[in-house]
Amino acid sequence: MKASQPDRGCLLSSGAPPPGPDVRARRLEPQRSPRTAVLALAAGLLAAPVLVACSSGSAHTTASGSSAVSATCTKVSAALSDGPDPDADPVGYAEAQIKPLRAITTSDSALRTAISDLATAYAGVFDSNGKNTAASKAVTTASKKVNAICPGAAS
Repeated sequence: MKASQPDRGCLLSSGAPPPGPDVRARRLEPQRSPRTAVLALAAGLLAAPVLVACSSGSAHTTASGSSAVSATCTKVSAALSDGPDPDADPVGYAEAQIKPLRAITTSDSALRTAISDLATAYAGVFDSNGKNTAASKAVTTASKKVNAICPGAAS
């Protein structure tokens, strides 16, 4: 376009707009891939323990406290990795998790509560022979609480 000609935008030589939708008025949304969603979720899960630690009533987090939580997280991961395939035998998997989870001890009260809630939820699945949907939802909720403190432990 020459500098001496005025900007006519998307008008035809007749002065009328071109046929079809006006693409200038359409708002372009950014394309989000599944990978972006996974990365955002992973970042959120990694940030959750830091946020929980910062918002706790304790002003000081000792190195021994964080190493104790880390050691407990390792125990939780190990306990949940044993047993039947949860997709093939969810009731058997639930049964296999109850005692090992109840045997795990920790001085961290939030982690202790999350582990206890998960063991109780698995007991509900086992007791109902997998037919209680509320128990299955409780497992999902309790798993999220454990994963907030121990990322990936209950995945």
